[in-house]
Parts: sequence; C-alpha cells; structure tokens
Amino acid sequence: MMGFLLLFNGAFMLFSAIISWYYQDGAARGIIYAGLLTMLIGGILQFATKGFKKTIKKREGYLVVTLGWITMSLSGALPYIFTDAIPSFTNAFFETMSGYTTTGASILNDIESLPKSVLFWRSTTHWIGGMGIIVLAIAILPLLGIGGMQLFAAEAPGPSSDKLHPRITDTAKRLWFLYFGLTVVEAILLKFAGMGYFDAINHAMSTLSTGGFSTKNASVAYWNDQPLIQYIISFFMFVAGTNFVLSYFAVKGKFSKYLHDEEFKYYFLTVVGLTLITTIIVFNYAEVSQAATEIQKIAHPQIYGELESSFRHALFQVLAVITTTGFVSADFTIWSPFLTVMFFIMMFFGASAGSTSGGVKFVRLIIMVKNGFLELKRTIHPNAIILVRFSNKSVTRGIVFNILAFFVLYLIIFVIGALVFSFLGIDFMTSLGATASSLGNVGPAFGDLSPVNNYGILPPFAKWWSAFLMLLGRLELFTVLIIFTPYFWKNN
Repeated sequence: MMGFLLLFNGAFMLFSAIISWYYQDGAARGIIYAGLLTMLIGGILQFATKGFKKTIKKREGYLVVTLGWITMSLSGALPYIFTDAIPSFTNAFFETMSGYTTTGASILNDIESLPKSVLFWRSTTHWIGGMGIIVLAIAILPLLGIGGMQLFAAEAPGPSSDKLHPRITDTAKRLWFLYFGLTVVEAILLKFAGMGYFDAINHAMSTLSTGGFSTKNASVAYWNDQPLIQYIISFFMFVAGTNFVLSYFAVKGKFSKYLHDEEFKYYFLTVVGLTLITTIIVFNYAEVSQAATEIQKIAHPQIYGELESSFRHALFQVLAVITTTGFVSADFTIWSPFLTVMFFIMMFFGASAGSTSGGVKFVRLIIMVKNGFLELKRTIHPNAIILVRFSNKSVTRGIVFNILAFFVLYLIIFVIGALVFSFLGIDFMTSLGATASSLGNVGPAFGDLSPVNNYGILPPFAKWWSAFLMLLGRLELFTVLIIFTPYFWKNN
C-alpha cells in the first residue's frame, strides 16, 4: 500500500513538472527528480511485496492510514528540497504535512517568489489530502483487490456512517467526482470574477480541501478590492464544510436532505449568528479602538465604517476559521478582544462530519450538549431510559461514549500541546494559538502566529511537534493514538 501511494504521489509530482515546463519557471528538473525518485521507491516496494496477501482488517487499516499520511508527507517534501524552494528538511516536511492535513500553516515568508510549479505542488498536497489519500487510492485502483471498508473507516472515523453506495469503492468514486467537479466549478467562477487561471485553480484546490494555501503573500486579502472573489470563496468554503453526502444528494436534486439534517441546520445557523455578531463589531470597531485600527486601516482601508465590507470580511473570516480553511482577508486577531476569544473558540468547532474540515465537528458538539442536558433529566428520573436523539434517530450509548472520549482526549492533547510549546520558550498566547490551530487544522493562529505572520519563527522541534498535532487532528485522534497502545500490537 505504501508503494502504491508513493507511485501515486510521484505521478502528481510529474504533473507539477508539466506546469513548470509550461511556465518555464526553472523548477522542472528538481520536480522531475523528486517524482522519479518517489516512484522508484514506490515501484520497489510494490515489486517486493507483490506475493503477499492483500487482506486488510480494521487493525491494519489504522496502521496503513497513519503510515500512509507520514509516507506521503516525507515524499511530498522532496519537490521543495530538490528545487531549493525550501532547502531545510524540517521546514519542507512541515509545509508538506500542513498541506496534506489541509492545515494551511506555512513557514514561507515570500510565497510569490516561488516558482509557479512549486506553488501548484503546494496546492496539490491540499487537494489530495482534502478527501483523503486512502479514499482516493481505493477509488481509482480497485484492482488491488483490497476490501476498502477498513481503510475508509480509519480515514473518516467520525460518528457519521452515511454511504452513497453499498460498495465502498463506488462511494469513494462518487465523493471524488463531486470533489473534482466542485473544484472545477469554483475555478471557473473565480476566473470570471477576475482571478488569473493559475490563481483560480490553486485557490479552488485550497478552498474545497479547506486548506488555505494561497499563491499570494497577503492570501485572499490580495483581492480585497474585488468583493465577488471573496463571496465566491466564502460560498465554496461553506460547501466544503458541509457533509459531502448531503452535497451529493443536492446535486441529484434532493435538496430536502439539507432540511432534514440536524447537523446542517446547526452549522448554518451558527455561521449566520457568528457572522452577524462579527459584522456589528467590525462595523463599529473604528470607534471602539482608534489606536489599534489605524494600522489595520492602512492595510485594509475598506473594512471599517462600511456595512457591505464589514459583512463580507466578517462572513469570510468566520467561514475561514469555522471550516478550518484558514484563508485570510484581514487580521481578525486585532478586531476586538471579544472577537479574539470568539475566533479562538471557533477553532475547536470544525464544520460538518463528512466534510474536509478539521476540528471537533458539529455533530459531536450537538450530541455532547444534548447528552449533558439529558443527564440532568436522568438525575431526576434515574430509572428512566432516556436516549439522545439526533436527526430524529436515537444515538446509541456506545456512540455517545465514543464522542465524550474523543472530546476529553482532544482537550488533554490540547493542554499537553500547549505545555510543550511553552516549554520550548514560546509565549502563552502563541502556545495556545499554535496548539488549537495545529490540532484543529486551521492554519492562522494568535500571538506571534497571527494571520499576518507565519510558523517560520518556531524553533525546529516546535515545527515537528506542530506537524504531529496536525496529523493527530486530521485523522481525528484515535487512528493515530491507537497505534501507541500496547494492546494494538497483541495478537488477541
């Protein structure tokens, strides 16, 4: 399986080399070397293991997914190194892990100086990671003869079990066709809205994957004078944060699925509510803190005092954080102390289960809150059988316990993560922001890692720690942590 993933990754690298040839950016040779080396190693692994049984059970599924992500990230760093775009292996691995996990955190200071083919490869890592390396593998190469359910379960371990088709390979294909189609549609719309072809394709890949890598140093703020571009990206960020199963049914004309899905209702209402709150504060913020806004006005003079621009940037940044996309149209960390805390909390939300976003996900939050209130009722009626209901269906106690365990683990890892960053000499606010952003796969954080800064300031070990948190968050904790338990390795 690792051999196939390397062949797959190398093929995408060679496609990036074609981009280099088209733009004559001078990076083709380095990317070709990276692609050929990756495919060579992949071919050797495939050949050496061709006689082995291709049976993957649940335990092997977790191992393959985790090792697959690490393998892809290690090999995916080669184009950066071979082209001298990012000579340091630590930085190159960080950028690659951030890409595949769709975190969008970057160590690059001058993105626009990089060859276009390297920028395209950077966006490609997002796009591949968005719907999952393993899901893509079982969708396009069923001739491996592997039962894909174990891999799919490890890839998307959330509580949602919706499937479009009884066969997992057909489900993966439908999801990927939808994913590809939405990417194409967004790229076309962004082109008509004023972006160049290259920028439109790269931002579409980053949006649908909820990644956030941009081709501009200022991210989407580069197009602050073109509102239509930001509205298009906002719409597709919302779509990317929606369960792809619902989006598939919507494409089939079954829009009623949205109305009957409880998670979508809460997701939609939360986005609307937080956007209105942010709009009101941003619109009036110039009067609240003149000293802070003068700097911001220089960079984004159109944000303040105008209702449309206040709403647009509020909507954009709420969606960028809650869907963990991480695009930036303004520095939301200086809008007001209240919004700073609100956006920090939003980093834990995530969007819908079955989407490409990171974070805890709304379905878990809803079930936890419902169960919390029902515990009060159970206290009064201890003998009553009171079940949590979600979308008019009862939720088993096993799922509730799984969600509670996930949330507890998430908080424990957040605390440990912040402690490690602080132990490395990073200040309090930056440590909290780096942990929440890395674990939630958001990208921009707080303190020294605000939206106008990047992760290049972190010491080397902090970058490796951040990359590990990204992997934990992207694979939703259990898939990675279970490998470190002794009973995972026991035969019985």
